[in-house]
Amino acid sequence: MPLKRTELKIPEGYLFSVAKAGIKYEGRYDMGLILSERPAQVAGVFTKNLVKAAPVVITKRRLRKGTARAILVNSGNANACTGERGFKDALLLSGELSRRLSLSENEILLASTGVIGTPLPVERMSAALSELIENLSRDRLPDVARAIMTTDTFEKLYSRVFTAGGESFTLTGVAKGAGMIAPAMATMLSFILTDAPVSQDALKGALREVVEDTFNSITVDGDMSTNDTVLVMANGAKQGTIISKKYYRAFRDALYEVMDALARIIASDGEGATRLITIVVEGAKTRRDAKVAALSVANSPLVKTAVYGRDANWGRIMAALGRSGASMKQERTSISINGIEIVKNGLSAGNDSLAQKSMSQKKEVLIRVSLGMGRHSHRVYTCDLTEEYIRINAEYRT
Repeated sequence: MPLKRTELKIPEGYLFSVAKAGIKYEGRYDMGLILSERPAQVAGVFTKNLVKAAPVVITKRRLRKGTARAILVNSGNANACTGERGFKDALLLSGELSRRLSLSENEILLASTGVIGTPLPVERMSAALSELIENLSRDRLPDVARAIMTTDTFEKLYSRVFTAGGESFTLTGVAKGAGMIAPAMATMLSFILTDAPVSQDALKGALREVVEDTFNSITVDGDMSTNDTVLVMANGAKQGTIISKKYYRAFRDALYEVMDALARIIASDGEGATRLITIVVEGAKTRRDAKVAALSVANSPLVKTAVYGRDANWGRIMAALGRSGASMKQERTSISINGIEIVKNGLSAGNDSLAQKSMSQKKEVLIRVSLGMGRHSHRVYTCDLTEEYIRINAEYRT
């Protein structure tokens, strides 16, 4: 059920590579390298989980400099809960890469995804660095997208060309994520690259502004990862007026489109999912109320399994709204599924069978809620919950 993809466009001034290190599986690409040919402004957001993987801690520290040249990423192993050894292994890899690329070690950012609690196979990964460096190319971003997949069923990429000051720039994002997805910062890995000259303040401001309504508004299973990382790089390879206060909105809007598309793609590829679910809560008293109400519905296993069964069981939606903590009154609440009203002023509208037919026919389900309490709204992406989700996670380490 992936979102219709844009034509992939590669921003100027970036090179990409992948390598096989046998981290979890033999014979598959499981390391990736993104290299900017010139220093890039960089901003990031990370998991709010108090248990943070070594690459998260190291990369957060290195972002204080504000510029970077490379992102080294691996799948198959999270390098989380690995103690002091995890930090030493991560620093060993970034140190060796920095020497081979003649870069400062602080210019290399790290990201990992995979099994928690297992040390990295650092010898095999170190040996794979040669392959990464030798195979750098402008054409290998799709390979990076595949190399960082874990339980994902397809690679996740999205591009947007935007104009600022009469110049055209490219903004392209790559992401991974299918399980352990819950909205508390980012809930996956994503790297977003542009050749636009963007100031540090504008980059950080736009990312903070956009993340709340995109990567912070998706959920698959309500579980927050230890490794969630979103990095945005702007290397200014295409010359033009520096985007700061001027042209800020053009950049922010382009960033929103890319991140929103990736967020939707991630939710559509939730582990075992058969339906993408969009939940829109309107008429909330506050913005917070709209968001917590939407997330309460999105995280409800009862709602998600009802969608899997193509059952317009609106009582489950109503119950999730009532326990959300948002201000609501049952008699003011209305609910529709795919545009078919099933609840009006807290009571059945008598259209359950029509809604169920629509749920069976469409690959996407839109649940729209009107609380009738105010003017605020929020949208969340999620997916249904199936037996396949249980199978995938029961066998994750085997």
